[in-house]
Amino acid sequence: MKNEATKKELLQMNTRWIFTSQICWNYERMMSTGYLYSILPFLEKNYPNKQDLQSMLRMHNQFFNSNPMTGTLILGIDQAIEEKEGIKSKEVVTGIKTGLMGPFAGVGDTLFGVLLPTIMGSIAAYMGLQGNVTGVLLWIAANISVVVLRYFLMLSGYRQGTKLVNEMGNRLQILTDTAILLGMTVVGALIPTVVNAPISFIYKSGEVEMKLQEILDQVMPSLIPVLLVMLVYHLLGKKKMTSSKAILFIMILGIVLYNLHILG
Repeated sequence: MKNEATKKELLQMNTRWIFTSQICWNYERMMSTGYLYSILPFLEKNYPNKQDLQSMLRMHNQFFNSNPMTGTLILGIDQAIEEKEGIKSKEVVTGIKTGLMGPFAGVGDTLFGVLLPTIMGSIAAYMGLQGNVTGVLLWIAANISVVVLRYFLMLSGYRQGTKLVNEMGNRLQILTDTAILLGMTVVGALIPTVVNAPISFIYKSGEVEMKLQEILDQVMPSLIPVLLVMLVYHLLGKKKMTSSKAILFIMILGIVLYNLHILG
């Protein structure tokens, strides 16, 4: 794994990301197809072993969702690490992608999804209302600048990834454990905020009423969402079980429990 990427290869990967980062976007794997397509030339070049290549292809086709602007940083870091460590970096890359895609999405959405369009769009719109054609040119220039910036962000991610690997040296296991811990922390924090499964069942005995959800909140808040996530992980470990089948199972389970007045 000593084939360092040339500027032409980095440009090719970055161009793919710019135009196809959200191609085949879906609720099951989000941007995984675009990510895989972007890094595919690198994988084919650096993994001559067919089994290693298939393993990394499957890994990169797993769930990934981030801001298209800042996501290119993750792509660069990923390539730099794989370039140095090869198949041994699989767990590291998985952890880094999982751990960084959320925070980078928040930064990217704020800067490039809210602030930049609001500020530059307001100025350009005001100038346009005044009959000044500069407003149109300003808005076009702002969007072109964003595209150009995406290229340099990719290079920055690649350089920082290379620096990270070189500094860690033979301490790859530390980097692996750190990345996995970061990824698991992010996933764990998402459970109570994303998964919503309140218990509506109320136990009645005479004039006494016991709301099960209130009792569970006192024992462990978000216990049911945690159990649901554990159930999905368990299902995905089964042979011939796919994420689509797991989603369908959870949907049916939710409908059944709702009609039984167990879930709200």
